[in-house]
Amino acid sequence: MLTLLKKSPLSARVGLIIILLNLVTMILAPAIAPYGETEMVGEVWAPMSAEHLMGTDQLGRDLFTRIVYGARNTITIALLITLLSFAVGSLCGFLAATVGGWVDQVISRIVDVVMAFPTLIFALMVLSVAGTSIPVLIAVIAILDATRVYRLSRAVAMDIEVLDFVEVARLRGEGLWWIMRHEILPNAMPPLIAEFGLRFCFVFLFISALSFLGLGIQPPTADWGSMVRENSGAISFGILTPLWPAGAIALLTIGVNLVVDWFLHRSSQIRSQ
Repeated sequence: MLTLLKKSPLSARVGLIIILLNLVTMILAPAIAPYGETEMVGEVWAPMSAEHLMGTDQLGRDLFTRIVYGARNTITIALLITLLSFAVGSLCGFLAATVGGWVDQVISRIVDVVMAFPTLIFALMVLSVAGTSIPVLIAVIAILDATRVYRLSRAVAMDIEVLDFVEVARLRGEGLWWIMRHEILPNAMPPLIAEFGLRFCFVFLFISALSFLGLGIQPPTADWGSMVRENSGAISFGILTPLWPAGAIALLTIGVNLVVDWFLHRSSQIRSQ
């Protein structure tokens, strides 16, 4: 692992540092934050100072504290959604490719129906009816994202399941789940891992967009997207408070993309050898 990191380009190392800093912040949020998540500790939109490193927000809460807790809330939920969407999407994709026939047709047509709706409009419609609780938010975005994962995993699995070693496994009498787990999944991992990073970025930005529109993570829970919306009025007074959460969103997105680009480049080199 250390040898791999030494051979990695500078951009990938920068991306890894950004991701690690966000993960440490997410895990150690209560220890890092100087104040409580919802504690009002100063004046509204107070400037940066020794007591408030990033100033305060529209209610007088410490902005650095809100950024720290926002990392824990936003990243944790985005990670859960991405893991759930990959579990559902890749399983259905492998199943459709391996079994084929009516199973493939039924699953694919259901996915086509879901994907026919614009993602944001579909999410806004469902969340407006079902509510904006965190379990509902996770379920809705995971289902929407699983359709994209399904398309990729099905395409990759269809290329793999016609190869000789899969046919040999069938002739040995191996079952469906054994073939999916031992033959298809290991060979499909490189594109799926790269897609995981890209999907995480999409989910992360999608949650922030929903929060900005008021249908994502609800106040007083700290969330970077809702923090931009709540403090957007500060721009009219020349106060740059909303740029801090917006910058945090952009920074993590850039970090993940830098690592994904390096992984895609590396996996393509391995396949070409």
